[in-house]
Amino acid sequence: MRYILFFFFVVVSSKAQIKLDDLNLMPWPQTINIKEGSFVLKNDFKVNITGNPNSRIFIGATQFVRRLDGRTGLFLEQAYLTKTNEVPEAQLQINIISGGEIKLNEDESYRLTVESNKIAINAATDLGALHGLETLLQLLQNTSASFYFPNVAISDAPRFVWRGLMIDAARHFLPVDVIKRNLDAMASMKMNVFHWHLADDQGWRIEMKKHPKLNELSTDGNYYTQEEIKNIVKYADERGILVVPEIDVPGHASALLAAYPEIGSKLPADAPYTVKRNSGIYNSTLDPTNPKTYELLSEIFDEVCPLFPSDYFHIGGDENNGKEWNSNPKIQEFKKRNKMTSNHDLQTYFNMQLIPMLKKHRKKLMGWEEIMTENMSKDAIIHAWRGTNQGLATEGSLANAARKGFQSVLSNGYYIDLMLGVEKHYLNDPIPKNSTLTPEEKARILGGEAAMWSELATPVNIDSRIWPRTAVIAERLWSSGEVTDLNSLHKRLKTISFRLEELGITHIRNKEVILRNISNNQSIAPVNDLSNVCEPLKNYSRNGGGKKYRMHSPLTLFADACTVDASDAYDFDKAVDAYLEDKSMANQTLVTGFFRKWIGMNVDLINLSANAPLVQPLLPLSNSLSEISEQLLLVIEAKQNVEPTLLKDLLEKCNSKKHADVELAVYGSLKKLCEMR
Repeated sequence: MRYILFFFFVVVSSKAQIKLDDLNLMPWPQTINIKEGSFVLKNDFKVNITGNPNSRIFIGATQFVRRLDGRTGLFLEQAYLTKTNEVPEAQLQINIISGGEIKLNEDESYRLTVESNKIAINAATDLGALHGLETLLQLLQNTSASFYFPNVAISDAPRFVWRGLMIDAARHFLPVDVIKRNLDAMASMKMNVFHWHLADDQGWRIEMKKHPKLNELSTDGNYYTQEEIKNIVKYADERGILVVPEIDVPGHASALLAAYPEIGSKLPADAPYTVKRNSGIYNSTLDPTNPKTYELLSEIFDEVCPLFPSDYFHIGGDENNGKEWNSNPKIQEFKKRNKMTSNHDLQTYFNMQLIPMLKKHRKKLMGWEEIMTENMSKDAIIHAWRGTNQGLATEGSLANAARKGFQSVLSNGYYIDLMLGVEKHYLNDPIPKNSTLTPEEKARILGGEAAMWSELATPVNIDSRIWPRTAVIAERLWSSGEVTDLNSLHKRLKTISFRLEELGITHIRNKEVILRNISNNQSIAPVNDLSNVCEPLKNYSRNGGGKKYRMHSPLTLFADACTVDASDAYDFDKAVDAYLEDKSMANQTLVTGFFRKWIGMNVDLINLSANAPLVQPLLPLSNSLSEISEQLLLVIEAKQNVEPTLLKDLLEKCNSKKHADVELAVYGSLKKLCEMR
């Protein structure tokens, strides 16, 4: 009897009432109420769908069952969902009023109720139901012996209608499987717009049957066939995601002009156009005064637009430096004849010619903020990417566009290739609390978009550049603006990051692939330890103005294994702050434990480097970290006085950004310890 009572106590106590802080939901729902009790999962768990949904819900619900089965190992009996009201007695009932369309302003809301004997998802469209399934999956909890959903009532809907991710497949080509796994991850984070950057100076990535020269002369041999594009668009549709293509014109056009130089703005005596192998901003620009330019673009749009059913087409329009226009007498004469006082006027003229070409295919023109000029059509959507870093006012071009009557989307603050920490993105609100916009102007802000430019990204490392930070941006665009707790964010993100792996995201596993290459298939433990306190150089400083790395340069180096928000650096920062607040033995032990780990790591790296040349560039930072750790152990444990100039010199070495294209993310906390009294 004692053993029976003990077992009962363990089972009951291990399933104690869940609290909100225990949940790892992302994006955080608009309203959530936890109730007493839970729904315990068994292998007879089934799903039933009623109403009048789009068929995508059957795919989504089937994937939900498979993912749930993979997490629990219950061998769930239900295999596939193929029609409505298939299993009326199912424990999970999904009721959908009507099929959702893949467009902005479609109803994406849902209500999720978990009770001890049943679960219900009610949604106006299958898009909301898909979101509800993702939330339910994130609710999954476990004891030592079972899995369960806590009893909850959730009512949820997005704050913004545009919650996007832009992936640049022009600089480095990204195969279909890379795109698809990122679409899966987007759907899990309730994101609904995939912006596909398909043409730039470094490559044209769309199969062109009527203009095959673009595939023969404007790529490195890699591009998406039209069937592959259709397949990806369909795949996105099944996940509730709108696909917006981008062909960047009139600048960023080197690849296009390598095939069709006759529509370029260069003078005949200038060097010919070529596909670029470095990143950076080039002069290559289409000639806006040449009728053949518009003939070709019209034919391109006629072939490309039908591949993408969405209502939007992104024409780029950014970073045209105007140098070729300025040096071309014919173009200057055109400006003078048409009373254009600037290149902005000329580019507006160019952009306006594209609007009817796209309207023919029922598409709205979207472009980066440079297209926003006085005479630009208010039907255009402005994609804001510049802010205080570019010398603009705090609210930047997003607010400026809204005031001028344009609908707009924010990417300033969401450039994930800048390698900035999650806090920078999370606290970057499209409509901050102190916004001075009127309600009418705020309504023009559609939302935001994470931007992943691929100069330093390949299929091997791109997932670690996108995830898990994009989940943070997804929450900012879905959840209430009041949801800003950074401690909660970091805690939830650990689980979200790990769960992304089941969707095929390689941000965790491919790190070991790169580290094995660096260690020459020796132990990766010391290299991994160093990577957990290092982060890639930020704000494009790694690439030296686009000149250091070419499109064929190796991206399998230490900086490619390192990620933003280095895990041990975050833990060390917390430990140091706790120690400086309370110099207890427990807090001291946490801090000094890191020092001993880094001293041992340095010894191991030195030994490893004897048969691993790629470890050699890491030793200066590792040595510096080891040396300052030894000195701080003397200060903290032995209570010895260390020469301040020695600490200062060592600290300066730890702040170096000259080694392996990384920086020590623990520098700030090391500085706090060196300066403590």
